[in-house]
Amino acid sequence: MTRIGILSSVLCLLSSVLCCTGCAGYRLGTGTQPKFATLFIAPVTTETLLPQARELATTQLREAFIKDGRVTLVDSPAAADAVLRVSLTGYDRTVAVSRQDDTGLARRFDVSLRASATLTDQRTQQVLFAKRPLTAKRGIFTDSGLVPAEYQGLPLLAEQLASETVHAVLDTW
Repeated sequence: MTRIGILSSVLCLLSSVLCCTGCAGYRLGTGTQPKFATLFIAPVTTETLLPQARELATTQLREAFIKDGRVTLVDSPAAADAVLRVSLTGYDRTVAVSRQDDTGLARRFDVSLRASATLTDQRTQQVLFAKRPLTAKRGIFTDSGLVPAEYQGLPLLAEQLASETVHAVLDTW
């Protein structure tokens, strides 16, 4: 074997070893572990006049934490390392697009659901964060009417709000 052949073989071996070791410590996810293992999610409270938004937001919130899997949900504050309290604080609707045939009527609204979250460590009674603002925004089309459009858009807003909450609670603050 020639000197160039040996050198190219050594370089190939060296580059493959370096490439493999670069990925050895890679882990999926955010890379941070929460400061608690169990979480109690209190039923969502509301200051808005959205019918059944409380129940929908509570359900979506619990499903989002279960899907994430970094903490275990428990049934009571006494069994939890941390307690999360979420309150729906506002719902807004602004005109985004007017109808072509009548500019006084809206075809699409941008709706936003606002909430605040408080996370408390039950072991030390320390408030990890208080009244952290959370917002979910979506566009809804009113071709079939405003009421049906808002009714169909609310679960999507609640799902987005739940995702924002999981990020606020479990990722590095």
